[in-house]
Formats: sequence, C-alpha cells, structure tokens
Amino acid sequence: MVQFQVMNSPFNQEQVDLLNRLLSTMTESQKIWLSGYLAGPQVSEFSGASAPVQEGSSADQSNAGEPLQSQTREVTLLYGSQTGNGQSLAEDMAQKLEKKDFNVTLTSMDDFKAKALKKVEDLLLITSTHGDGDPPDNAMTFYDFLFSKKAPNLEGVRFSVLSLGDSSYEFFCQTGKEFDHRLEELGAERLYARVDCDLDFEEPAEEWFDAVAGKLTAEQQNNNAEAPAAGTVDFPDDQPIYSRTNPFKAEILENFNLNGRGSNKETRHLELDLEGSNMVFEPGDSLGIFPENDPVLADKLIEEMSWNPEATVEINKHGEIRSLREALISMFEITTLTKPLLEKASSLTESEALSNLLEPDNKEELKTYLNGRDLVDLVRDFGPWQASAQDFIHIMRKIPVRLYSIASSLKANPDEVHLTIGAVRYDAHGRNRTGVCSGQCSERSETGDTLPVFIQRNPNFKLPETPDTPVIMIGAGTGVAPYRAFLEEREETGDQGGNWLFFGEQHFVTDFLYQIEWQKWLKEGMLSRMDVAFSRDTSEKVYVQHRMLERSQDLYQWLESGAHVYVCGDETYMAKDVHEALVTVFEQEGGMTRDDAEAHLSEMRKQKRYQRDVY
Repeated sequence: MVQFQVMNSPFNQEQVDLLNRLLSTMTESQKIWLSGYLAGPQVSEFSGASAPVQEGSSADQSNAGEPLQSQTREVTLLYGSQTGNGQSLAEDMAQKLEKKDFNVTLTSMDDFKAKALKKVEDLLLITSTHGDGDPPDNAMTFYDFLFSKKAPNLEGVRFSVLSLGDSSYEFFCQTGKEFDHRLEELGAERLYARVDCDLDFEEPAEEWFDAVAGKLTAEQQNNNAEAPAAGTVDFPDDQPIYSRTNPFKAEILENFNLNGRGSNKETRHLELDLEGSNMVFEPGDSLGIFPENDPVLADKLIEEMSWNPEATVEINKHGEIRSLREALISMFEITTLTKPLLEKASSLTESEALSNLLEPDNKEELKTYLNGRDLVDLVRDFGPWQASAQDFIHIMRKIPVRLYSIASSLKANPDEVHLTIGAVRYDAHGRNRTGVCSGQCSERSETGDTLPVFIQRNPNFKLPETPDTPVIMIGAGTGVAPYRAFLEEREETGDQGGNWLFFGEQHFVTDFLYQIEWQKWLKEGMLSRMDVAFSRDTSEKVYVQHRMLERSQDLYQWLESGAHVYVCGDETYMAKDVHEALVTVFEQEGGMTRDDAEAHLSEMRKQKRYQRDVY
C-alpha cells in the first residue's frame, strides 16, 4: 500500500505518520465521509482552520459539499467449530462484511449471550456437525438454549445458515439442519436458504457468502457517492501467502516408524521443512495435507471401466483439464463411498440392485454396503455402466484434506513442523485397504519428497494463557501428538505450571510412542506426572479412563486448583469414556450429583478449561 510521503505533501513528518496510522484503520465509508467532510464549507483551504469533528455527527444532507450519512445494518455472525474450519470461515466473512461497511458482531456460539438473540437484526450461523450428529463443543450451550423453553420468539430476526459436514457420515450437516429448522420455528425469517457443505466446502461456502452479502448490500440504504479513498493505492504483495487455497510444498526431512518390531501398528513420525513459507502455528493447531490416491487403485478403476488413462477430462466448472489418470490420483476421492455419490451414480446405470439399495426402507443395508468399500467395488457391483469417464468425474467429490495435530513447537523447532501419523490398513470385502494419506506417508513418501500443506488453526485447543496454570493431558495412540508440542512449548517458554499426562496404547514394549522424550521430561521435572495404560499387556484390558479413576483423588485436587484438561483422540469410545470418568471423579471426590458434575464440566468447557480435539 502506498502511503503519504513528506516530500510531495504540505504535511510535516509527525502529521504524515498520524495520517498513515489513521488511514490504515479506516473502512471505505469512513474514508468517503472524511473526504466529504474536508471538502465541505467547514474547512477553509487557505486559512487551514477547521471545525472539530464530533463522533457520531451527521451532516445536513441538503448542504452542498457535505457527505451523506450511511445507514448500516447490524450483522451477527456466530460460529460453532470443532477443528477450526467454521471459525476460519466466519472470521474471513466478517472481515469481508466490514469492508462492505456492515457492523459485524463475530463470536463463537457459546460466547454469545443467547438471551440477546431476540435483539439481533441479521443472524448468520456457521456450524459444523460432530460425532453422531452432535453440535461442536463451542456450540453446545447455545444449542441447548435454542432448543429449550427459554428460547425467545424471534419475529423480526432474519437468518441464514451455512452448515459444514461430511457426507460419508449418516448425520450429514445435522446440526446446521436443526438450527435452520429451529430458527424458523421460533419465528425468524430466512434471509437466504441454508447451504450444506461437504468436505470440499470452499466453493459452496463462498457462494453462500456472496449470495447473503449481495442481498444485504442490495437492501442497505447507503447514499454515499463512491469516491476513491485519499492516499491509498494497493500494490500486490510479492511475498506469497500460503493457505488452504495455496498450500506450501514442504520437503520431508525425516520419516520413520515409532513402533517397535513386532507391533501390529505402524505410526510414522514426519518432520517437514517450512523454511520460506512464513507459516506460523501454535501448539494445538493442525497441519492440513492434500494427499494423493494410490496409483495402483486408480489404475485398477481405469482397467475395470476400460477407460483411456490419457484421455482428458474437465476437473471443475472453470473448464480446467487433466489427464484422467492424473485426476483420479491427485484430485478426486475414489476410496470412500457416500450415499450422495450412490444416488448420483444411479442415474448412470440401469442396475435394479442399486435402485433397491437406495430405497428408504433399506437404510441399514445401505449403511452396511458403504462401510469399507470404494469406487472399484461400486463399478464392479452395479454395472453395466452407461457413462463416460467424464460423467463419473462430474459426480465425484474432491479428495478431502487430512488434518493432523501438530506434534512440535515452532519455538523449539524453527522452520519445522512434526506430525504423528498412524498408518491405516485393513481387509474388507476380499481386498486389502489402505488409508489415503497415511498410506501415502508410510508407503510412498521418502525423505526429500514434498507434501502440499497448510496450517489449520484450532483456537479451541490451546494452552492456558497464564503460564503457571497446571494442565492435564489425556490421549491414546496418535492422540498424544499435541502434548509433545505442549511440553516443547512450555519447556521453551519456561512455563511453571504442572503437567500431567495420561497415555494409552496396546503394548508397552512396542507402542510407547515418544517414550524416551517423556522419560527425559519426567526426569527433568518438566513432566510432573505420567500415567500409562497398555491395554493388551494384561488379561483385563486397562485404558486411560481406568487410570484416571485410580488417581481420582489427586485428579480432583488438580482440577480444583484450576488445572486445564485436554482430551485428544478417538471420539466414539475414548473421549466418551474419559468424559464419563471425569463425571465420576466429581461425583466421588466432590460429592456432586451427576447433574451437578455434568454442569461443572460444562462450565469448565465454557471457561476453556475442558478442551477436546477428537475425531
């Protein structure tokens, strides 16, 4: 951005500095108002005298040379976000709305005073869906309020919902659908129809925003004449900004197996070079990887359909083309089946079996079929197909990015990022299957190769702001990754808070991930306590929640002293069992009823003292 310079202006250096500081903070409407004010009769060009500017003052619209008063709408933008996607979208959209001169209130749903909902003018909700159709952690209180008898009549409130989800799950975008229905039920007016986004959410999210912002802008009564803003000229930045839409190609510095010989698991430790990326992250954030499909699987699909691998196909609505083989390897999902995909595929075949499978009465049968099958299974099971390769490309979704909790501190390892990735391998329906990204990292990525990556901020999984606050870290398997970053960070910054780790895996000898590092931190006192649970080393399986209950008295004392609790790992089993264990600790040690214990945990969550990164 070009700024005022002393040599070509009548201002001294101090005035130039003040002007540049002011202009960098102003919106377009403020610049227009100021230019009109200065051009009006209040200012004498030759005397240099001017009347003082009054905050909130308005000019007489009939006076020539004076600016017209703008009328802006109040927009309340609330987000419910588990991994950070929803929050990032909300923050980006809030900035865009402010540039369009809207007054925007931006906050997570749980940080919003729900009772003020009836005073909202235009309400925009962005929410993901978690687990089995549940709201994200930072939307649960808002959700409960909205569906309670305390929810107010919302006549006069206008709303629109952007819902994020994964169509491979049964309850696709369920939270967004429920919010949308409930707001209408409470009397609010739908400003724009809800949009449900799959994992490749960028384009539909942008279309939703453009439509909503376009409608709001068209209604906004702003009579300000458009004029160029004084003293501001934008120049392109020669430093690239790497992001989800422009990933950085990070070189692999290290890639080795953390598990010992004889383990039935393979957990890769990757170290990636971020030099030149200007990427920054904090412990608790994730690294996104754009993976590629196994070329062997892509070739199998091409062979099954008798396609020409070198034939060109259009890969998007902009008409970009790639060879079919390249598109199947690097761009489109071929390893996972979803109900929407099967519904679209049914138009490309006359298979009665596929039509029957999609009947409403066959939900359980469909669910069973989708589990563990891929596109090769689909084309084998429901042919013959009356479709070209291009027809199939049109119905397929992009390969979803994979997010991995960062296992290192940037302060401790400048220009590097470390990951802990468990290789996914299993047999299903007569064939060996491998996870897309974990398979690529474990089988097809070597030192010196590159991976396209970006930083995914996760503001809902962060170390305490006060450095002497104790933390309790609970994780199983690769869920221990962010805690390695936590301890590296606290060691680097000299934080004095206690650190207690609960870690679970199958076998002590082969599966104790980062064992040497934990033991070093224990010896040095950086790690105050560590409790481990190796479920397959004893006749009776022992998990992290059992260790928590064994230490319930000490655990309660830590919690009462203000400790923050973190849970990372599997949501379906581990996270729910850990939650239940925490409830039990409050019941046993705190003398609480179950309802009081649940309410106490809910309050801890609202205070950011109970944070989860579960999947």
